[in-house]
Amino acid sequence: MFICGELFMFGAFFIVYISDRSQAIELFNRSQLELDQFMGAFNTVLLVTSSWCVARAVAAVRAGHDNKAARLLLVGMLLGLGFLVVKYLEYSAKFAVGITMMTNEFYMFYFVFTMVHAAHVLGGCAILALLWRKTRAGRYRHDMTGLETGASYWHLVDLIWLVMFPLLYLLR
Repeated sequence: MFICGELFMFGAFFIVYISDRSQAIELFNRSQLELDQFMGAFNTVLLVTSSWCVARAVAAVRAGHDNKAARLLLVGMLLGLGFLVVKYLEYSAKFAVGITMMTNEFYMFYFVFTMVHAAHVLGGCAILALLWRKTRAGRYRHDMTGLETGASYWHLVDLIWLVMFPLLYLLR
């Protein structure tokens, strides 16, 4: 149920963004040109790779390979933390030239969306850390519900970025 609520919340964010963008296309296009597409694309690679690791971890637990699963969960979490480092670098570059969420409507959306998403990534990393610890202890050998739920949340965070990245960085 929580995951559905998250999808509805971000879905509403995206609808409002598209609606407001249609009212100020030139402003949004100009502002988007100031974003670092390479950093956004790199973050996409980090999250997709992280989700792949988490999916492989679930498969590894199913196959009885807890140690392999734990390593994959750890890599997935580290890639998520890498995403946050890249977002920090992006924010720092914007703040250094005086761009904030108060600069214009596009940047209000950019900072609010990406900061809310970053909070979800941070929470997801905490979940992956818990899954890693429990997987190392063999807690999912007989009941994988917690592992599968945590993995589903992580994939949701990834899916949201896969929509957010083109909307914010690429759509013209």
